[in-house]
Amino acid sequence: MPIFTKTGDNGRTSLLSGERVDKADCRLEAYGSVDELNSILGALIAALSQNHTALINELHVIQTDLFDLSAWLAATPGSQVLERLRTFSDDRVVYLEEHIDPMWAQLPRLNRFIQPGGHAAAAWAHVARAVARRVERQTVRLMATGEYAALSAVDHTILRYLNRLSDYLFVLARFCNFIHDIDDIKLGEASA
Repeated sequence: MPIFTKTGDNGRTSLLSGERVDKADCRLEAYGSVDELNSILGALIAALSQNHTALINELHVIQTDLFDLSAWLAATPGSQVLERLRTFSDDRVVYLEEHIDPMWAQLPRLNRFIQPGGHAAAAWAHVARAVARRVERQTVRLMATGEYAALSAVDHTILRYLNRLSDYLFVLARFCNFIHDIDDIKLGEASA
C-alpha cells in the first residue's frame, strides 16, 4: 500500500469513524495537536540519558495514552468504532497523579515563577506542557460543539487527564533540571 492516497488533496480527510470532514475541522485541530504533543514527548525522551529508564518508560506509557486519546477525539460520539477503543478511564488520571507526587516531593520549594529552560529534557517538557494546555483548550472547544455538547464520562476523563498532564509536564520539567543538577531559571534571574 503506498504512503500517499491522494484522498486528502482537496482539503478533506476521514475521521476514525469514517466520516469525511474538512481538514480545518475542530476534531482534526484537537487530535492533530495531540499528535504534536506526542512527537514532542519523543524529543523529550531522546534528550534524556538512557540511565533514566523508569522515566523513559513512564513517558512511553503517556505516549500510548495520547494515542488512545487521539482515537477518542477522531471518532464521532455514538459511532460504533468507539466500542473497539480502549476505555479511557480515571485510572489514566490516577497514573499521572501517582507519578507527579514522588517527583514533586524531591524538588526544592518554589517561591517564584520559573522560565522554561535549563537542561534540554526540561526545555522539551516545558514545550510539551504548553502544547498540552493548547490541546486542553481545543478539546474544551470541541466538546462544546453540537455533537459533543453532552459530555460523556469518557469526555470528562479526557479533560481531567489533559489538565493533569500539563501539571505532570510542569513537574517533570523541574525534575529534569533537578536530576541533571541544573537550577530552574526563576523569573527575574536570567542574565541580560
